[in-house]
Amino acid sequence: MLKTVAEQVAADAAESVRAAWGALRDGGDLRVDTKSADTDVVTAADRESEELVRQRLAQLRPGEPVLGEEAGGEAAEGGVTWVVDPIDGTVNFLYGLPGFAVSLAAQVDGVSVAGAVIEPVSGRRWTAARGEGAWLDGRRLSVSEPARLDLALVGTGFAYLRERRLRQGRLVAGLLGEVRDIRRLGAASLDLCAVGAGRLDAYFEHGLNRWDWAAGALVAEEAGARVLLPGSAPDLGEDATFASAPPIAAELRERLAAAGAAEV
Repeated sequence: MLKTVAEQVAADAAESVRAAWGALRDGGDLRVDTKSADTDVVTAADRESEELVRQRLAQLRPGEPVLGEEAGGEAAEGGVTWVVDPIDGTVNFLYGLPGFAVSLAAQVDGVSVAGAVIEPVSGRRWTAARGEGAWLDGRRLSVSEPARLDLALVGTGFAYLRERRLRQGRLVAGLLGEVRDIRRLGAASLDLCAVGAGRLDAYFEHGLNRWDWAAGALVAEEAGARVLLPGSAPDLGEDATFASAPPIAAELRERLAAAGAAEV
């Protein structure tokens, strides 16, 4: 079963990440490089986590390609492709904040069919399978039912490039007076899972990559959220990711579109 494999392999990688985080907090050294910007970091722990995932999948699902944040890869046509973010929330990881996760999803033709998001520090396991539901540590998840948009807690995130961050900041500033509050947790996979658990009423972000949303968006969707993935909502922007509890989804989408989300 693909969900079982995703959970097992992601949990193995999460144990490796937890050990690295513990060593770092104890004063150990960790190699840190940058990618798209000086604030966009990658660590040796990211690379080691992804390599472990690739090795385990080669044993359990030989011949199936892996698309990962650090080593790249190509998606299969018609078959299963595994999509991995070895540490989603690397900045949190570096700063000693526990809000980071290993995210692993199985996709067929670009559609997630099974996935797991594992939190190394807490050990929490978020899992989902298409058409079968979503779970947190075996407990079935269901989205919240906010009565109005002004009572909704909304999550978001920001890009690494300065100019885009400024545009995103202006968009969020325009939304602040329309909702209960805004949260920026620092790991897209966990934000999406939080929507599925009702810990956030909605979430949106621009510029996510496939590995950022592949597992978490499935958790949110299978828990009942209205989910829009990059390329499916031009009124919000071609690279927008959106997940919301159904009662406020249409109004929140309208507010974001009216505020110029497509220009972010």
